[in-house]
Amino acid sequence: MDLVIVIVVSVLAIALHVVLYLLFRRWMDRDLALSLAGDDEDKRRYMLDCLQRAKDDGVRRRELPAWLEREAARYAPR
Repeated sequence: MDLVIVIVVSVLAIALHVVLYLLFRRWMDRDLALSLAGDDEDKRRYMLDCLQRAKDDGVRRRELPAWLEREAARYAPR
């Protein structure tokens, strides 16, 4: 019985760490996109759309900062 408790608690702890890791990574990506947008609300929406497009297109995580910077440079205010 003790072994079952240890295994269950260990699995739950690992699952919690995985969830927190994924949440922090998503928040960091969102923060990067918003920091490139500055205070312009239209550019903020554009950058969040670009971030979603990058995820949909499968842009690698290490390539994401450069990809977002290129998209921020291509932004043309309406």
